Amino acid sequence: MPFLRIALSLLLLLSASQALAEKRVALVIGNAAYQNVAPLPNPGNDADDMVAKLEALGFEVVSGRDLDLSGVRRAVRDFVGRLDGADLALFYYAGHGLQVDGENYLAPVDARLASQVDLEFEAVPMNLILTAMERSTRVNVVLLDACRDNPLAVNLARSMGTRSASVGRGLAKIGTGIGTLIAFATQPGNVALDGSGRNSPFTSALLKHLGQPGRDITRELIDVRRDVLAATGGRQVPWDNSSLTGEVVLKPATGNELTPAKEKNGEQAAELAYWDTIKNATDRDLFDAYLQQYPEGIFASLARAKIQIIERAAATPEAAAIAPDGGAAALAEPDATTDRALARSVQVELNRLGCRAGGEDGLWGAGSRKALEAYAKHGKLQLATLEPSNAVLDRLKAEKQRVCPLACARNQEAKDGRCVTIRREAKLPQPGETQATPKTPQKSTGTRTITPPAELQKKSFANCPANANVAFRQMFARGSGSGRGRTTIAATHSCGRAFACHRTARGQPWDCGWR
Repeated sequence: MPFLRIALSLLLLLSASQALAEKRVALVIGNAAYQNVAPLPNPGNDADDMVAKLEALGFEVVSGRDLDLSGVRRAVRDFVGRLDGADLALFYYAGHGLQVDGENYLAPVDARLASQVDLEFEAVPMNLILTAMERSTRVNVVLLDACRDNPLAVNLARSMGTRSASVGRGLAKIGTGIGTLIAFATQPGNVALDGSGRNSPFTSALLKHLGQPGRDITRELIDVRRDVLAATGGRQVPWDNSSLTGEVVLKPATGNELTPAKEKNGEQAAELAYWDTIKNATDRDLFDAYLQQYPEGIFASLARAKIQIIERAAATPEAAAIAPDGGAAALAEPDATTDRALARSVQVELNRLGCRAGGEDGLWGAGSRKALEAYAKHGKLQLATLEPSNAVLDRLKAEKQRVCPLACARNQEAKDGRCVTIRREAKLPQPGETQATPKTPQKSTGTRTITPPAELQKKSFANCPANANVAFRQMFARGSGSGRGRTTIAATHSCGRAFACHRTARGQPWDCGWR
């Protein structure tokens, strides 16, 4: 037994020395002092503390704070230049980031993003850094605390007009090559919180859990997720996307720091906390992530059942139907912020405010986006995206009066808040003239007054029907063809009283009145 203990100790020491002999290179950037939007409170502290953490774990660190575009590019070039022969590369970023058309960009402190053209010249594509890492190093870790609410994205969306829907909230999913782990501060498409302490909730948890002796980084990220869930009341769920083919241990074990029983209890607590946050969700990706992390977990069967329910809902015929407003009712890819109930609520409010969202069916299509765009235009608002959200719904509910103007058809006019048919005055014939009386052209003899015959002036019309519509039906029987194709008829009843009738279009009922 003593011999086995000695052999085991030597093996642990050998493993530790091999791990410490690895070449590890890290790039850490923290951008807080933005020049064209409000500064951020935490990224500077986050970056400084992360540099100290990684250096203690044996990383050669390239770092930068409040870098402009040229500064970011210099730091990235310096980092890439040191990757030759590296066993592990790590990139950490805290600051503003944004997604456009599914691509992620990091925002230097001098970015303005007043137009879409500026995106190519003022922001740094995330793929530029990730591609360089994967080309040079077999194991890569990316930690992104860049999902904050971003006013630069609002500026860009404002300049893009109807194309602003391509500017999404937070960051988009990132495809990875073999051997790469990417961790986001929150799930794709969501916004992370800055927090009220020295560090953001995500970075605070990273500093606490990264580098636990003998612990795989994917297990450490579970602890990070649990802490962030607790710190934000379940509003922020850290997300990771991994194609690692083996364990990545940032700090080798030197003994039995964690017994199997304690480790199992910690994993179970993390699983319970994660399931509690997603159990009522309608986003398939959340359940796929659960099964990836816990393939034999307590709720694995329930997660598979939820995925089947979501797939059936997406495959229903109504998802491919044409919306009543004429736009294709193409559902956006489900995520944590866009579900059918939320979309339906937004449609109801848009219709209430006169913005004509069409059918209130929860199918968020082109017509619904056009209605939301109309609301933003007439409400003098700037929206980063034309997708439904809880913030948009709250703003709509706060409106007490109609926002979008009333739009009436050509033969209608707005009156008392609704469209009514325009009633045109008919030109009446002279007394004694009927519909059948032919009109002969007369030479113009100047202005003269025509007075009705004396016998008609003396009539009291006592024998006339009480209603001009009755007089019309008496004189023009249905199917007689007298009014075919016309919209105005004027005549004099046999009782001597003149009347006029009008209708909006052929086939519509006549509306008659005495003169």
